[in-house]
Amino acid sequence: MRTDRLQREYGIELRWTVFPLHPETPEEGLELAELFGGREEQIRATQARLRQLAEDEGLPLAERSRTCNSRRAQELGKWAQEQGKGDLFRLAVYRAFFVEGRNIALVDELAPIAEAVGLPGNEARAVLAAGSLAAAVDADWQRARELGVTAVPTHLCAGRRLVGFSPWEDFVRLIWKG
Repeated sequence: MRTDRLQREYGIELRWTVFPLHPETPEEGLELAELFGGREEQIRATQARLRQLAEDEGLPLAERSRTCNSRRAQELGKWAQEQGKGDLFRLAVYRAFFVEGRNIALVDELAPIAEAVGLPGNEARAVLAAGSLAAAVDADWQRARELGVTAVPTHLCAGRRLVGFSPWEDFVRLIWKG
C-alpha cells in the first residue's frame, strides 16, 4: 500500500485516526441499496472504481451488497495498537470485511480476528464488553470532525490534505510540499 511505501522510503510516521463511517448502521448491517437510497447505478460505479483501485494496490476485494457498523472494530483496533498488533489487526479486519464479507460489528466475528493476529480472544471480548477504548474512538471521531474529515481515506500532513485514493506522486507532493 502507498502508506506502507511512504513509511519505508521516507520514514514517515503514521498516526491512524478512525472515522465514523455510517455510524447509524445497525449491528446486523444494512444493504447498500438501502443505505444509499436505492442509487444502484452509483453503487455499481463506486464498486467498479474500488475494484480497480484495489487491483492497482494488489489488494483483494470481493463484491458486496451490505455494510456493517465498524465501531467495535475501531475500538478493538485501538487495543490491538496498544498490544503492538495494530497494523496486523487492521489488515485482518480489512480481509474479514472486504474479502470474506464478515460482519465486523459482531463480537463473535472480531474475537477470532484478534486471535488470528496473535491476540487473546477472551481479552478481546473483555475489552469490548468493558468499552475501555470507547473514549479513544470518541476522541478520534471528534478529531476527524475538527479537521473537517468527511471521507475515507483522508491523509493529512503539515496542515495539507489528500482525500481519496490518489496516485503515488500525490502522496510524495503532500509530504514534500513546503
